[in-house]
Amino acid sequence: MQRLQGVDLLSVQSAYSRYSKFYDLLFGNVFTAGRLAAVQAINTEPGQRVLEVGVGTGLSLPMYREDALVTGIDVSTDMLDIARLRVAGAKMPQVQNILEMDAQNMSFSDNSFDSVVAMYTVSVVPDPIQMLNEIRRVCVPGGQFVLVNHFASRNLLVKLCEEALTPLSSVIGFRPNLKREKIAQLTGMELLETRAVNAFGYWTLMRFRNPG
Repeated sequence: MQRLQGVDLLSVQSAYSRYSKFYDLLFGNVFTAGRLAAVQAINTEPGQRVLEVGVGTGLSLPMYREDALVTGIDVSTDMLDIARLRVAGAKMPQVQNILEMDAQNMSFSDNSFDSVVAMYTVSVVPDPIQMLNEIRRVCVPGGQFVLVNHFASRNLLVKLCEEALTPLSSVIGFRPNLKREKIAQLTGMELLETRAVNAFGYWTLMRFRNPG
């Protein structure tokens, strides 16, 4: 897979700076089912060290068990400011850290987390391969990785629309034609589950086990 055409880190940060004030209104309720399904799939045991890649405004943080140990990272300062306000305004003992960090180059040690989740993120990063390599590195052997994302549609009309939007990736801040099969192959992990989530099943949840 090539780097995300037309998108670099600065363009992603710029796009989500524009979205930050309206993100919860536009993408809050419509993505809630996918967030809840991902959290429930990944956070099943007490005391789990969970990394959420692309935590954004922190909409998913209240969904984790109170006995979890959750770290959220994102590259958007504006989105993280909202996430920190959300944590400060509510009782969330499960939230350990909210950090500004590039998922393609994490500062965590190897095997730092029992499970990793990335919701609506893989189509945003310029280099999905590098992000997936980093996720595999920081996740313990036998740990789980849950991915929720939109992937290229098999519907001809929708596919044409996605291809038309692809040259605008740097403006809209994500790649609309990412292929699910390619991502599954590139994770280097064992695929345990695939299912549709959110309205019309337009988004996909994929659950993996990190080998080791």
